[in-house]
This record gives sequence, structure tokens and C-alpha cells, in this order.
Amino acid sequence: MKSYVGLGSNLGEREALLKAAIEQCAQLPETQLGRVSSLYDTAPVGELDQPNFLNAVVQLETALTARQLLWNLLLIERRLGRVRHAARRSGPRTIDLDLILHGDLVIDTPDLRVPHPDFHRRAFVLVPLVEIEPRLVHPLLGLDVSELLARIEERPQVRRMSRLW
Repeated sequence: MKSYVGLGSNLGEREALLKAAIEQCAQLPETQLGRVSSLYDTAPVGELDQPNFLNAVVQLETALTARQLLWNLLLIERRLGRVRHAARRSGPRTIDLDLILHGDLVIDTPDLRVPHPDFHRRAFVLVPLVEIEPRLVHPLLGLDVSELLARIEERPQVRRMSRLW
């Protein structure tokens, strides 16, 4: 199943952390790395008093369930130094891995929501996603990611930096 994972980092060696996260995603069981977007420098959303993020999106071809994939993504975050703070959900972080889409599945449970509930409003996810899969359709909204990106009115700056992979 094709899955899409959003990556972000705004603490430490951001590019090295993103590369390490991608390498670890590629080593997950029953999973192969597909397309990898460029890196994008983006202003923070929510809590604005923090450094800019580097963001990217990767495509994975996996036999893992959405829950298994999420569990593995959280494990990768922990291995790369992520400490979650309940009071600062949008605060600074060494690494952030979000399961954006898992095929065309729709899952809405207390611990897992797919598609990611906010990705269609976030330029820092949509811009790299459009780069690697511009006709990918949101399973609930029925619009492709290019259309979703065009609908964002207030778009923080998302600046392409370089290819990582």
C-alpha cells in the first residue's frame, strides 16, 4: 500500500535528522522507500516563537497496517531524540513524522486518524506532496493535492532548499 509520511525538524542538525529518519523508514519491515521530496524551509505554524522547520514528504510502499506504520514512526522519532510535550504540541522538535495517508483508507480512532486531519490546510505538507504526487486525491475531500494547495489563502512561506535523496 502506498503511504505518505510528512517529516519536519527545527532543532539540531535538521538535514541530518531528516536523512536519518528517511533511512530508518526505508529499513522498516515489509516496506520500500518510494519518492522523496526536496527539502523545504518553512516558518512555524501555531507556536511562532521558534526556529524555522525543514520539511519533506516521503512515499512508502508498505504491507504494514496504518497502526503498525504509526507505531514504527513514533519509534523512529524516539530514537532520533524526540521528546513529546503535551502542553506544546506545536512547539520545537528534533524530528516529527506524521502519517499523512495510508492508501485511500479512512481511520478515525482516538489514537490514529488517517488521513492526517490537518494536512489539507498545511502548505508545508502540500508543497512537497505536490512535488512527488500532484494528482494524489484526498480520500475524504475528493480533491487532488494540487487543488488543495491552490485553495490555501494564507500560505506561509515554503521555500525549496535542496534535494536530500
